[in-house]
Amino acid sequence: MKKILLIGIVLLNLVACLRQNTAEVELVIDSKSTLGEGAIWNYKTGELMWINIKGKILNFYNPLTGSNREMLTGQMIGTVVPTETGYVLVALQNGIYAFDTKTGSKKLLVDPEADLPDNRFNDGKCDPAGRFWAGTLSTTGEKGVAALYRLDRDTTIHKMIENVSISNGIVWSRDKTKMYYIDTPTQKVVAYDYNNETGEIGNPKTAVEVPEEMGSPDGMTIDDDGNIWVALWGGSAVACWNPETGVLIRTIDVPAKNVTSCAFGDDDLGTLYITTARESTSEEELAKFPSAGGVFKTRLGVKGVEAFFFNDTN
Repeated sequence: MKKILLIGIVLLNLVACLRQNTAEVELVIDSKSTLGEGAIWNYKTGELMWINIKGKILNFYNPLTGSNREMLTGQMIGTVVPTETGYVLVALQNGIYAFDTKTGSKKLLVDPEADLPDNRFNDGKCDPAGRFWAGTLSTTGEKGVAALYRLDRDTTIHKMIENVSISNGIVWSRDKTKMYYIDTPTQKVVAYDYNNETGEIGNPKTAVEVPEEMGSPDGMTIDDDGNIWVALWGGSAVACWNPETGVLIRTIDVPAKNVTSCAFGDDDLGTLYITTARESTSEEELAKFPSAGGVFKTRLGVKGVEAFFFNDTN
């Protein structure tokens, strides 16, 4: 009897470790964004940058003041990254731009898909060497017509992965030898060998397979232990996997059907900020998740790593 009781206690503790109650996830910004995305913590300014793709809005949230500043970008915005000189790069519908966060002025750097008017840029991040990686998707839902690009510091652009459908989360391992990448419809996180000196990638292997019943993998971040945290579109959750073993470590319930991105922030990088969307959510589901489209946060007992900036210094 004691043995059975002990097994039961162990199983309960395991379940508690894997699944965190939604009550521990706090609504930070009740923005009701159509398609909130692109969370990234700027450790130099102490702000969370995030976007509303369909609203064409770039956001700057200061947790110390509780204020959220909005800037219109003029096009659908897929992602944002800070630069070393204080600007940001934004991947808009029609190319990658340098964006002045004080004036709102922008300068086109490159548009690698000018011949694909139905495509737009989506998610992206900078690698450890300060290059900007961003991918595209088809706004008409066509599969295999998008790609992942690498923008070098001299603003030359390189197509790194072809035949992509919905380019999404991307992160690099702490030892700078692996790049993890998500093309959402594949239901996979793929690990590539990564050369930090040259920016070249190769030898793709499946690191994580996301079961369809959990939702579809969207945005992604990495913690100080090397585990990846994946936002689950349609899954009302963020899930954590060990990318070396493919083992699911933990799942965090989020009060929104479509969870889009996540990033560790605050001074200790110990708060996970989570963006969500109202898009593709029924009236019945919105009644269940009235704050869908908002930004949430939670403390998990783990810490993230500092985001990489685009290297635009001379």
